[in-house]
Formats: sequence, C-alpha cells, structure tokens
Amino acid sequence: MALEKFLVRALPNADAARVKQLLDQGRVRVNGKVAKAGRKTWGGETVEVEVPPPPPAPKVEGPTIAVLAQNELVLLVDKPSGLTVEPEPGQVSLVELIASQHAGFDVAGKAYPGVVHRLDKETSGCLALAKSDDGVKLLADGFEQKRIDKTYLAFVAGAPPDTGSMDTPYAKGPDGKYTTKLESPRRARLSWKVLERFSDAALVEVDLDTGRTHQIRVQLSESGFPVLGDRIYGRPFDRVRLPRLALHAARLKLDLPASALSVESPLPEDLAQLRSALAGG
Repeated sequence: MALEKFLVRALPNADAARVKQLLDQGRVRVNGKVAKAGRKTWGGETVEVEVPPPPPAPKVEGPTIAVLAQNELVLLVDKPSGLTVEPEPGQVSLVELIASQHAGFDVAGKAYPGVVHRLDKETSGCLALAKSDDGVKLLADGFEQKRIDKTYLAFVAGAPPDTGSMDTPYAKGPDGKYTTKLESPRRARLSWKVLERFSDAALVEVDLDTGRTHQIRVQLSESGFPVLGDRIYGRPFDRVRLPRLALHAARLKLDLPASALSVESPLPEDLAQLRSALAGG
C-alpha cells in the first residue's frame, strides 16, 4: 500500500492534502527514517508522525458566543440567530468567532472547531462542536449510533394536533427545495407535541430522530403547519411582526463515552417577544 493511502486511513480526519503536507515537511518516519511521498508499505513497519500544533486563528469581530458546556473533546455553544455555522463569503461565521474567542482547537491541522452538525443561519440555540480530530470522530459516531438527542422549539402556523410524528422519504426536488413527496431511500423522522396554542398559531416542541437539512421546516410545512418566518417553505403570516425563522434548538444531550453532557438554551429575546405578541392577539 502507498504510504499516503495508509496515512489517510490511519490518521483521524486527515485528507490527502494534509498527508502530503506532513510528508513534504519531513514529519513522517518509517522505521526511524524520514519517509518521502510515493514510498510503499509492506507490513510490519513502524510509522511515526509528528503533528505540529496549528497556527492560531486570526482575530475577527462579532458577538461573544456563549459556551454552555465543554470538556477536552467537545464544546457546546449557544448559537445566535443570524450567523452561519461555517464560513461563507462576505460574513463572519460561528466557527471563526469561536476560534477567535477561544484557544485549544486542532482539527485537520487548523485552529478551528470541527463541525459535525449544523443549524440554519436564522436558527438559534444549542450546537456541539469538536475541539480535535478525536472529537470529530466522537460526535460523528454519536450521531450515527443515535446517542445524541436534539430538541427544538418552533412557532408554527395553524392548529397542529397535540402530538404527532412523521417518518417519510426525504429528497431534494427539481426546484432545489427539500421534500417528503419524492421516492428516496433516505428517511426523515421526528415527533412533536404542542406546548402552547394561540388564535392562529402554536408553540411546539420537536424531537429529531434524524438530522436532515431543513428537516423540521419541511416536514412541519408539508404537514400543514409551517414554521413562522420561513421564507422558503412557509406562507405569509401578517398578524404579528416575525423577527426571523421562529426555530430554536432548545436542548442537546450527548450520551457518549467520556462526553456525557446535557445543555439547554432559553428562548432568546426575539422569540420571547414573538410569543407575547401571539398571545396578545
């Protein structure tokens, strides 16, 4: 086997570019000798890799991100609405702010937290990030093994049943939007219960069993109860001012080896004001 291929498999969260960089820098030894790219492995060799600490992330300006809990592998934060999780052109992201405000990250050779799950830009609340390559693997395995529970609060239009659940196909349609109405091997599952009712809306608690892109927004909309403020899957709602997408990640529980953490994020001020406005109408 080529040494590069072996290292991509053996090193956590390493890709071909990262392996090439380590080889070019002379940081890989086989049986005590510096190894070059293109070397073959035959079995039985001792491979040593020196992984240098990453250079510090640059400082960026933006809101202070609240840390809800952390340990040596993961960091649980309270994401504000209005931030993308990962960098996009022309805007500061959550991971850039966290790397600027906190030290100790080393993921794929960079001083930034690792992203394993995401929240939409307008969605607020609990988010888990990895501090290291081992943390990335821990979170990825946790989601795969259903050992991470996510609970959301959503303000929806209409009068949903007191409780409900959905287990549907899930795919992206020709228009680029996600839907449950196309045949697909992928499944999306969630359940909800109504916490509070208003004259023409409701506050529901949603438990996610799967974590598909836009899942809550799509499944509730296609059930007839779209999330308020959803400009893609929702419908006009003019009785009160909608500050943004009315979706909040309220609780996150990790039941993982060495990372049994459980956190909550209170309803942010803009959604608390929305609640009061809905109740007053």
